[in-house]
Amino acid sequence: MPVSKEEITVLIPTLMEEEAIGLVLSELKSEGYTNILVVDGHSTDRTVEIAKSMGVEVTYQDGRGKADAIKTGLRYVRTPYVVVMDGDYTYNPKDIEKLLESMDEYDEVIGVRDRANIPRVNRFGNLVITWLFNLLFGTKLRDVCSGMYLLRTDVAREVGFESRGFSVEVEIAAHVASTGGRIGEVEISYRKRIGRPKLRKVHGLQIATTAVRLMLKYNPTFFFFLASSLALIPGVVIIGYVAYKLLFYGVKHYVWALLGVTAGGVGLISLLIAIFALYMKRFEYRVLRTLRELKLDRRPRT
Repeated sequence: MPVSKEEITVLIPTLMEEEAIGLVLSELKSEGYTNILVVDGHSTDRTVEIAKSMGVEVTYQDGRGKADAIKTGLRYVRTPYVVVMDGDYTYNPKDIEKLLESMDEYDEVIGVRDRANIPRVNRFGNLVITWLFNLLFGTKLRDVCSGMYLLRTDVAREVGFESRGFSVEVEIAAHVASTGGRIGEVEISYRKRIGRPKLRKVHGLQIATTAVRLMLKYNPTFFFFLASSLALIPGVVIIGYVAYKLLFYGVKHYVWALLGVTAGGVGLISLLIAIFALYMKRFEYRVLRTLRELKLDRRPRT
């Protein structure tokens, strides 16, 4: 059964969005959403003034960055579900309906953006980060960095919010996946933002760093042995060099050969252990998901 509009709160983190916030709130109201919460990062423009003039609940966030804004906003959410969306006009409130229709079988539903209006650099960074996330958590997501997603409120409150800024989407999805939750996706539109863009190239690097930190947190064995497997590269190069000198010049390099075999052996064994650790972690996630589904099935029906 689809989630109703009365069961959700639309949480909008804002910072200097006076050009767009009025349009976003107007569209939300026209679509019938009444539970709207703007969490402002202490804007010095008219963002808060405009939001309040439209009868929307507004609160100032604790700390700095998008992650702290969402963490602050969750304290004020009283509905069983929460939709997070940016206040820069890039996301269309009409698409929330698509998220609601799919939420019954998931703990999080992510809106997969139409990429036409996403800059190429950001598009490439998103592909890399999503690929890394799928590798680590055994998921098949297409847009883990999307800024519009629907969550069960109780699940959202379990997140530690250790990340900063735009990395929060990756952290939330990591928490859901690692605790046996189910993540769904639906396709949504993505418009050109109104106002000055805040996402820069450095933020892509921060998000990638967050993905690595999550790897250390949720599967450190995989991370360390994957790093150790890099020894396979110099090992293969050295062995290739020794073989070349022996075959074409008859020169024997015993020490270099021993070094190459040692490095190659360490790298190969580490790679095999990393792959094993990855699949064991994926198996763990599947077991957790199965146990969670069994627990839900045994709940008394009302």
